[in-house]
Amino acid sequence: MPKVKKNAIAEKIVSKKAIKKMRIEKPKDEPLVLQTLRGMKDILPEDQAYWEQVRRVSERLARDYGFSRIDVPLLEFANLFTRNIGGGTDIVEKEMYAFVTRGGDKVALRPEMTAGICRSFIQHGMHTLAKPVKLFSIGPVYRYDRPQEGRYREHYQANFDAFGEDDPILDAQIIQMAHRLAHCLGLRAIQIQVNSIGCAVCKKDYNNLLVNYLESKKTKLCQDCKRRLEINPLRVLDCKEDKCSQVAATAPQAVDHLCDDCRVHFKTLLEYLDELDLPYTINPRLVRGLDYYTKTVFEIWSGSEEGKKASLGGGGRYDKLIKMMGGEDTPAIGFAIGVERMIFEMKRVQAKSYKPMKPRVFLAQLGSLAKKKSLRLFSDLEKNGILTAESFGRGSLKSQLKIANRLGVELTLILGQKETLDGTVIIKNMTTGVQETVSMERLVDIIKKKLKTDNVVIYHNHDHDELIG
Repeated sequence: MPKVKKNAIAEKIVSKKAIKKMRIEKPKDEPLVLQTLRGMKDILPEDQAYWEQVRRVSERLARDYGFSRIDVPLLEFANLFTRNIGGGTDIVEKEMYAFVTRGGDKVALRPEMTAGICRSFIQHGMHTLAKPVKLFSIGPVYRYDRPQEGRYREHYQANFDAFGEDDPILDAQIIQMAHRLAHCLGLRAIQIQVNSIGCAVCKKDYNNLLVNYLESKKTKLCQDCKRRLEINPLRVLDCKEDKCSQVAATAPQAVDHLCDDCRVHFKTLLEYLDELDLPYTINPRLVRGLDYYTKTVFEIWSGSEEGKKASLGGGGRYDKLIKMMGGEDTPAIGFAIGVERMIFEMKRVQAKSYKPMKPRVFLAQLGSLAKKKSLRLFSDLEKNGILTAESFGRGSLKSQLKIANRLGVELTLILGQKETLDGTVIIKNMTTGVQETVSMERLVDIIKKKLKTDNVVIYHNHDHDELIG
C-alpha cells in the first residue's frame, strides 16, 4: 500500500516538472501565415447579403413545412460516421478530418449532418414525438477533398430530415420543398433527377447482378472503381471518369430489379411528382454517395437544357439508419443543399440578395458633452424600433451631414453643446432642409409621427415577406 502511494507521488512530481518545462520552453519561431488554409474561406461583408438570403429563405421554408430547428456539434465520435456513412465511401476513406483527442477519444469533424441528427434523435428519445418528426439545421461540414468550384473543405449545408413516415407522399413533399427552396432563391431553370435503389431485399439481388456485369468490364474501370467493385459497387455508377461512365451507361438498372414493395413506392412517388407538375427525370445511374440510402434518391440541378448544369444538393430515404444505430425501426428521408453552390448560382443568374432595412434617421453630434449624451439618445431610439445611423467618431458637423446625405435618411438629429444644456434636439428634414428644435423628452414620439410609423415595428424582428417569391 505505501508503495502505491509513493508511485502516485512520483507521478505527480514528474507531471509538475513536465508542465513547468512546457511553460519555460519558448515557442518555435515560425512565420505567421496571413492567409486561410487551403479549402477554407472568409465570408466577407460584401457577400453576406447572399448568405443572409439563403439563411432566411431556408428558415422560412422550414417553418412553413413544419420543421423544427436543431443544432448538433461539429465534433462527434469518429465511428458515428465510419459505421453509418460506410467504410467504402470516399467521405470515410479520403475526406474525413479525424484525430485523437488528448483524452484518447477518436473524433471527427462532421462530414455531413444526417448521422449526427440521427444520433441526437436516438439519444433524446424523439421517437416518442408525433410523427413525422421534422428537423432542420444549417451550418458547416468538413471534407478533406480537393477544393473545386462551389465546394470547399469547409462548406455549409442547409439540412432537412423527416422521421417516422414511409409513405411516398413524404418523399414527394421533400422533393417539392427542395425545388421550392431553389425557386425562392431566384433559380428558375431547375431540374430534379430521381431514382430508386431499392431496399435490403432487392438491393442484394441487384448488387450481385451489377457485380457480375462490372467484373466483365473490370479492365475498363479506373483504379478507384476497381476498389469500389469489392466494397461498394453502386458507387461505380456515379463515377465521373469518362471510361467508367461508358461502362455505367450499359449497366443493369436498379429500377428494373425492384421488389414489389419498392416498385409500388417508386411508381406512387412519380405519380405525386406528376401531380405537382415538377420538372423531373429518372436517372438510373443516380445512387448518391452514402451507404445508408434506400429506395428514393434524388438530386436538384440548376441550369438550362443547353447550358452548363450545376448540382445544388440532394438526398433520399434512409429507412434503416436509425435501427442500424441502435434505435427503434424508424423510416426517414432528408435532403441537403450546398449553400456555396446555391450562392454561386444566384450570382450567375443575378438573383436578388437580402436587402437589409435602411436607416431613416441619422444622429449627428458636435462637442464632447453632446457626444456623451448622444449614446443615451441612440439607445432610446433603438429601443423604440427606430433604425438610426450615426458616426460618433467624426468631429465636424459637415462631415456627418455628408454621411447622412449618402445614406439617404429622411431626418437628421443634431445635438450640440447648446442643445445638450437645454435638453433639446434639432430635427432637420433632409429633403426640404427645414429645421426645428424639440425637447428631448418628446423626441421619440415626434420622430414616430414624422416617419408616419405610429405602430413602429422593431427592426431587428422584422420578417420580410418578400423573401419568398
